[in-house]
Amino acid sequence: MDSFRSKIIPVTTILLIIVAIWYVGAVWMNAPFQRDMDSRNNVVPGTMEFIGKTLSQPKPTLPAPHQVAQNFFENTFARKITSNRSLVYHAWVTLSSTLLGFAFGTVLGIVIAVGIVHVTTLDRSLMPWIIASQTIPILAIAPMVIVVLAAVGITGLIPKALISTYLSFFPVAVGMVKGLRSPELMHLDLMHTYNASRSQTFWKLRVPASVPFLFASMKVAVAASLVGAIVGELPTGAVAGIGAKLLAGAYYSQTIDIWSALVAGSVVAALLVALVGLAGRLVDRAMGGRPA
Repeated sequence: MDSFRSKIIPVTTILLIIVAIWYVGAVWMNAPFQRDMDSRNNVVPGTMEFIGKTLSQPKPTLPAPHQVAQNFFENTFARKITSNRSLVYHAWVTLSSTLLGFAFGTVLGIVIAVGIVHVTTLDRSLMPWIIASQTIPILAIAPMVIVVLAAVGITGLIPKALISTYLSFFPVAVGMVKGLRSPELMHLDLMHTYNASRSQTFWKLRVPASVPFLFASMKVAVAASLVGAIVGELPTGAVAGIGAKLLAGAYYSQTIDIWSALVAGSVVAALLVALVGLAGRLVDRAMGGRPA
């Protein structure tokens, strides 16, 4: 119980502080427009009435938390999931490219890590380029990927998945390199004493030692993959997906819809990270690890 409180109370406290700051920011940012509207209508509202108006504008500069929560609830639970206004529908479209890109990125990251650990030349030649690849802004790469693939007739899910792959392979590659190199020298010497082959050392020592690193890096990778999928929807002119929802909200100045889509993306990311963490704990327990 004490452990539960120690985890929940700090998180709840920070959340309440963020919500309070959010409300203050909403009043401050929406106040100029509301003053202008009141002066045009020759209205002099009281302080509380004025604050209430700033927090209930249909197209506010910064929507209040309750406006975002109401919009999120309506577009998540009060609409059919097949509706193009349903956040569940848009989240599923984004999730499909996210999971595909995450799968590609994880496999690619593991393959690269295995090559780097076992081939010294790859360690010296490939790793610097992998690191350098992550310094290029994804917003610059995404349109090029979309245009090039569209020129050869590849559209839809694959381009978005490849952008997700680009963001997700890096943490997996780095984490697996560290994990595969984590066995201590005396463990490697022990395997050598047992006359173990290189492949036996890899499967019986290096791979089990790398599993915690793999799942830790996969948590980062799955969140990055979601970002890549959303970014990939922006230059494609997509009509479905969280990225498309953000773009439509920006085009029509529907700030509440924009923030609601951001919350939907955050919820999807949190669920994906939680699922990867759960899978990591199950694998660790199956391998004989102690429950946390």
